Amino acid sequence: MKKRSSLKIFLDVQNALILRELNMRFSSGQMGLFWTFFEPFFQIIIFVLIKVLIFGRSSNDFDFAVFLALNFIAFNMFKNIAMKSSSAFKANKALFVYKQVKPIDTIISRTIIEVFITSIIIVIFLSIGFYFGFDIKIKDLTMVSLAFLFLLFFSFSFAIFLAVLNVFVESIGKIIGFMMTGLMFASAIFYTIDMLPTSLQEVLLYNPLIHFMEMIHGFYFFALDDRFVSYSYMLLWSFSLLYVGLWLYIKLEKKIVSL
Repeated sequence: MKKRSSLKIFLDVQNALILRELNMRFSSGQMGLFWTFFEPFFQIIIFVLIKVLIFGRSSNDFDFAVFLALNFIAFNMFKNIAMKSSSAFKANKALFVYKQVKPIDTIISRTIIEVFITSIIIVIFLSIGFYFGFDIKIKDLTMVSLAFLFLLFFSFSFAIFLAVLNVFVESIGKIIGFMMTGLMFASAIFYTIDMLPTSLQEVLLYNPLIHFMEMIHGFYFFALDDRFVSYSYMLLWSFSLLYVGLWLYIKLEKKIVSL
């Protein structure tokens, strides 16, 4: 038999893991498929209603529904990559008896699935926007795409770090859940940073995720900009998490497989 190359083995493993994960998430009799694609719609409807009921129909310089949709799509991609990947090692432990399957392969496959799902959701939202006449014009498509790729890199780096911790720290899953709830309200999803008092801006800008969100809607909407974004801060967090996560993974890979 012809020996497979390392790349061919990796691609075959990814194909098998992706198919396995999709089957588990979207198998018949489960609501996974429904909630995967309709949860963002419910989130947007709820918060648009809250804004209208509390603050009235005050006009913004941008379409608030589109603003929420864009931010929720980006945040949910980050959240799902981090949370799904944090349990990837434990959920696929039985597969590690096959030497071709490495623990990190499970994180890569789950990240690919989240990118695929996010792409579908973006297409759905754009189609709805066109149909109902929302203001979905993009100021700079290249920079918005780059911002999503940048956020993807940060999410993947964070996911590796969390996945390793989750093997050795039992309560990390609960901590991540609480953290995501807090981040949802502290990451410029419902507001722009310039809407806040200066003292609060200074505190929130320590949150790296808020820089990614500001970059995304700063280049999407003509009325907004990226003046609060620190690209060096975003790079520092992304590469630091990737370095620490990979260092821990390499050091502890044998323990991860054997536990």
